[in-house]
Amino acid sequence: MKRKILALLGGTLLSGMAMAGGYQVNLAGQRQIGMGHTGTGLALDNASIFFNPGAMSHLRENGVTIGASGIISKIAYRGVEPSGYTAMTDNPLGTPFQVYGTYAINDKFSAGLGVYTPFGSTVNWGNDWNGRFGLTELSLQAIFVQPTVSYQITEQLGIGVGFVYSFGGVNLQRAIPVQDQQGNYGMAELDGSASGIGFNAGIYFKPSEKFSLGLNYRSKVDMEVKDGDADFTVATGVQSRFQDTKFSATLPLPSTLTLGIGIMPTEKLTLAVDISRVGWSAYKSLRFDYDADVNGASFSENARNYKDAYIYRIGAEYNVTDVLALRAGAYLDKTPVEAGYLTPETPDADARGLSAGLGYKVTGNLSIDASFLYINKKERTDEANLSGGIAGTYKSVAYIPGIGVTYNF
Repeated sequence: MKRKILALLGGTLLSGMAMAGGYQVNLAGQRQIGMGHTGTGLALDNASIFFNPGAMSHLRENGVTIGASGIISKIAYRGVEPSGYTAMTDNPLGTPFQVYGTYAINDKFSAGLGVYTPFGSTVNWGNDWNGRFGLTELSLQAIFVQPTVSYQITEQLGIGVGFVYSFGGVNLQRAIPVQDQQGNYGMAELDGSASGIGFNAGIYFKPSEKFSLGLNYRSKVDMEVKDGDADFTVATGVQSRFQDTKFSATLPLPSTLTLGIGIMPTEKLTLAVDISRVGWSAYKSLRFDYDADVNGASFSENARNYKDAYIYRIGAEYNVTDVLALRAGAYLDKTPVEAGYLTPETPDADARGLSAGLGYKVTGNLSIDASFLYINKKERTDEANLSGGIAGTYKSVAYIPGIGVTYNF
């Protein structure tokens, strides 16, 4: 119960795996995923709404893009020696999506709309694993809606900004360490909706045909849950301590500052480098305030003490022919979770990502982009357990195919 909001976005990390450290998912564009999720320093396509609104005014055509990915992920757990206990999640397929549309109002001014899912999926540890009192199952959906405008100051320089409204829902289940006469543990189920606002701003500069720069800032979004439902199934003798009630809480989605570089050594080859700093230090603690006492307390609070972290990305695209492009990329994503603060919702570690992709122009207006991303997080052991997590060793991997369709006009 004390982990409702961590679940709200942390669960994405578990079953989403295509994220920056902590609970940030990075699956914002199929063409960019194929290039290691780079794109801040390039004016590639309609996904500039996410990667750099300043580049949107430099797109050559109006268009609509629809894409989705399928997340296949596993987390393995091994208990502290010498127990020898092991467990593994049984996560369903996650399907984050993105929809973008851009339109040039005139030669200088463009407008667009993006709808994408930077957080969302399900993690299922089951009811029998040793950490069931921390978490058994978690389902999350979070959708960002971003209307955006972009202005081309000169043929080399563009700026843009988008307003972000975020909304979503979560369902969290965990066992309670009280038993009935048959030896069954109690269960807590928490269900609620959350929302928040923020912005996305960017600058794009292309001084020559062979070089471009981009700077993008996505603000922190405070996701607020109000009047969430906390329901309990417990033995009759302890029902007075676990009455159904309402709760409220706030979880910060961190800001991200990204510098992107684009290099075009030939007409066929495009190279990209992105460096991001994610403001995870905003996540100091996780606090829940209850409308009525739960087990004798009106609130609960757990320290998180995340630190700011960096993501380093490289990518490339090569136009084999006028209709076929091949892509590849890689990245290193440093974890914000310090020793002693690992939890089953976010058993985070430094992540390595490898990606590949291709693009095919079906007609002059219609194109298809496909991508594949492999995420491998380092095995990590945490025995200090300062945050109320489950001490032990965690290992996470994910396989993420994706496809997108773009129609330009």
